Amino acid sequence: MSLFKYSSGSQLSLPKNDQHQFAMQHAMTLFHANAIYSFIPKNGCSTMRLSVAVANGCIDGIEQGHWIHNNNGTFMPSLAEAVRANYKFVVLRCPFRRLASVFLDKFVAKEINAWMYRDVLNRNIELDDLTFESFVLSLQKKDILNSDIHWCQQSDFLLYKEYSDYFSLENFSKAMSTLKEKISLDVIDARPLTMHGIDGYELLDDKDYSQMNAFDISILKRQGKCPSPASLYTPKLIEVVKRVYAKDFTLYKKRCDARDLLF
Repeated sequence: MSLFKYSSGSQLSLPKNDQHQFAMQHAMTLFHANAIYSFIPKNGCSTMRLSVAVANGCIDGIEQGHWIHNNNGTFMPSLAEAVRANYKFVVLRCPFRRLASVFLDKFVAKEINAWMYRDVLNRNIELDDLTFESFVLSLQKKDILNSDIHWCQQSDFLLYKEYSDYFSLENFSKAMSTLKEKISLDVIDARPLTMHGIDGYELLDDKDYSQMNAFDISILKRQGKCPSPASLYTPKLIEVVKRVYAKDFTLYKKRCDARDLLF
């Protein structure tokens, strides 16, 4: 039985197998432990990429943390390293929370990913006017769903058919203790560096925020407030996300605690 998830799915040479190469490009080698980490954007990956960089001896700590943003491919494994790895792990996330995080971070702050999204839509939208509802509904089109690594399906990033451990961001303390115990990895929290999370905000649950535009949410965030992930969803949007990310929900329920899903 093949070790890799995508290697046998194409008769092309492996370097030309796009699915396999995509997964390889999002894998990192931990040299001291002969381990492979598959990183998925918006799944605590800045914290884990920082931790890998420190463990591999390339930086001293969070003070040099911005180094990670230009070095995603630095620790990409060779085929031999990927085959011989003794330990493989990945961090999954509730698909509902991941999408909310994308919108509240990338779109509200109008980062480059948001501008690229606008280009995919032929610049037919203004980012300030974009709502979470319109963003989610647009993901029903495959070209939009697959246009950015921050919201494409988590299952696309899996290099292996089976990992030694599947962790969830919702229960990240378990990942930290297990990685320390099994491969002596110290997990370093990168949130003070990236400021991508909503931990420091007063989370609002007082009404439906699915149709509040990104500009108005940015005003709230300047006031130290932010819509909670749950407040962005309507029953309609819940069903759309369940359908669009069906494979991710199946993966999460199989490998993590389904009770940690937002809905």
